[in-house]
Amino acid sequence: MLRVARLLVPRQAVLVEAQRGRKSRNDPVAKSKVGRVKLPPPVDPVEMVVLRERYADYKLITRALRFEFKEEVLRRKYEEETGSMAEERARQEAEEHNRLMAFNQQENQRLLQLRLERMEKETEEAERDKLEAALQREQQQQQFIKQKQEEIQQLQEEAKNFITLDNLDRRIEEALDNPKNYNFAVDKEGRVVKRTVLQ
Repeated sequence: MLRVARLLVPRQAVLVEAQRGRKSRNDPVAKSKVGRVKLPPPVDPVEMVVLRERYADYKLITRALRFEFKEEVLRRKYEEETGSMAEERARQEAEEHNRLMAFNQQENQRLLQLRLERMEKETEEAERDKLEAALQREQQQQQFIKQKQEEIQQLQEEAKNFITLDNLDRRIEEALDNPKNYNFAVDKEGRVVKRTVLQ
C-alpha cells in the first residue's frame, strides 16, 4: 500500500543539471591558459589550391546532377498531364467508368427484378390473408347466427313451462300437491346427506 501511495505522489524536479554549464563572460581565464596565444593551424598553399579546385568541381557536378533529376521529374509530370501517358490513362479511366456503369446497370436490374417478385409475393399474401379473414368472419357470423337460433329454440322450449293466466290455477294446485324441500346438505360426491322435514 505504501508503494502504491509513493507512486501516486507527483515527482520532484531534478536537482542535478543535465549538462555542464558554460563559463560566464566575467569569469577570468584559467590559470593553465593565461600565457597561451591561439594560432590557427598552418595551411599548405599548394594543398589549399588543390582543395579549392576539387571543391569547385564537386559543386559543379552536384549542381548538374540536381538539375538533371529536376528536369526528369518535370518531364514525367508533363507527360502524365498532357502527353501520351495522359491519353492512355484517360482511356483506361473511361473504360473503367463504362465497365462500372454496366455493372451498376446490371445490379439495378437484378435488384428491380427481386423487388418486383417480392412485391408480387406480398400482394398475393395480402390477398390470401384478406380472403382468409373474410372466410373467418363469415364462419364467425354463421356460428353467431346458429348460437342465437339455439338460444331462441331453448327460450321457446322454456316458454312452454312459463306460468300464464290460463294455467295459473293448475300450476298452483300442482305446487301444493308436490311440495319440494330445498333445505338439505350434500357431500363431496353430490349425494344428499341430510334433509330437514317440511313443516
